Amino acid sequence: MGSTPRSSRRRHWASLLGATALAVTAGGALACPAGAATDVSFPTHCVPPPIAGIPPIDGTTTARLAVDDTTPEVGDTVTVTYTVVAPAASNPTDLALPADIMTPTGKVTLGGAQTGSITVTGPKKNDPVPGKGAFPSFSMTGTFTVTSPGAITLSPGDYNIHTSYILELDTPCTVTNPPAPVSETVTAADNPPANTRAIQLGSASGSPGASVAVTGSGFTPGASVTLAGRSGSAQTADTATVTANGQGNISGSLVVSDLTTNGVVAYEGSAWSADLGAGPVAYVVIDDQPVPDGSQKVTTTVRAGTLSMSQAGDAVQLSGVEFGQGGASTGALQTVTVKDFRGGPAGWSLTGKVTDFSGSGAKIDAGKLSWTPACSTKAGSPSTCQAGSAGTVGASGATLASTPDGTATGGEFTANARLSLDVPSFTPPGTYAGVLTLTLS
Repeated sequence: MGSTPRSSRRRHWASLLGATALAVTAGGALACPAGAATDVSFPTHCVPPPIAGIPPIDGTTTARLAVDDTTPEVGDTVTVTYTVVAPAASNPTDLALPADIMTPTGKVTLGGAQTGSITVTGPKKNDPVPGKGAFPSFSMTGTFTVTSPGAITLSPGDYNIHTSYILELDTPCTVTNPPAPVSETVTAADNPPANTRAIQLGSASGSPGASVAVTGSGFTPGASVTLAGRSGSAQTADTATVTANGQGNISGSLVVSDLTTNGVVAYEGSAWSADLGAGPVAYVVIDDQPVPDGSQKVTTTVRAGTLSMSQAGDAVQLSGVEFGQGGASTGALQTVTVKDFRGGPAGWSLTGKVTDFSGSGAKIDAGKLSWTPACSTKAGSPSTCQAGSAGTVGASGATLASTPDGTATGGEFTANARLSLDVPSFTPPGTYAGVLTLTLS
């Protein structure tokens, strides 16, 4: 049998490399977040590596963008999923392409209230592609931080397929007439300004009918401010009115006669509002009225306790991931029980932060850990537990659960969270551990 001519071998390798380079696919698409995503189609120009010996391909890409939050606030982080539903090219040769050789990256274009671009990446994972076969869909994800309120449009942008088969090659595909059509829109709300109003009392207690001095800051300059007694969550008949000066400070006094008063508030407007008010600050009316003849005054004392926490365990085992695939390593935080037996107006906050995950001579960044908090309140508790927002924990920390300040606070609560560690695809095999520290204040 005669040997294969050298030129024939060159054509074979060029054909094989060309097919690989044009394999615009990375199967195993990621699940799209919730959102009213719209499929859009746009002309695309794909350029195979020169070694492939194949001319550029001009075709049509159909894509879809989806976000995990269509109504974020300024400062929120939004996750974007860019799904190429139908790539611009198909396998141009009779050679089948193996699985898991392609890694996609791309860009998403922002417009409207916020401009710029987002880098998105996908996993190195694809199904085998038969000769002359159509390339399957693939997905890439990335995030952006909302910096401006209003409608922000998202359009699919350029994408690139990196192949690791015989050689490391790239096939860039660009939008022929940028920007591509809008596929998704988010409407961002501006964060309301923080309420910095605060008040202080000249004394913490007094006899019925005593006058208590009230000073405060952070109010709207020139605003009429109501001073009022509170009994639990109800306002008493003890009120007074002062006017904030040009710096937003107030100074006045309130005569407190209601024996049930346990706090004092100050607020702008016709009725109490947490957004325009300050307090309550604890105040006790001392019932020092003389006892009538033939009567006995019966008293008791309720002693204040402490704010404490306990947890069901100190170890969490997350699920394993495969080398070369990576992805979400998931588990559940050990349940935390918070007991607030202090009494008084103060709420509490339970926060957590995590270190980098170290092991096998490498590390996984702390910012890769996210959680979805949950909390519950024991029946009869004056306060109601509020779960923190789902998102990144990281080294800077995040809120797991909290209760607000109020006239009457306290109770027993349980908090927990679903954990997810985003492990990079080619993290060296081994065990990785980080320390998640919880702080109650």
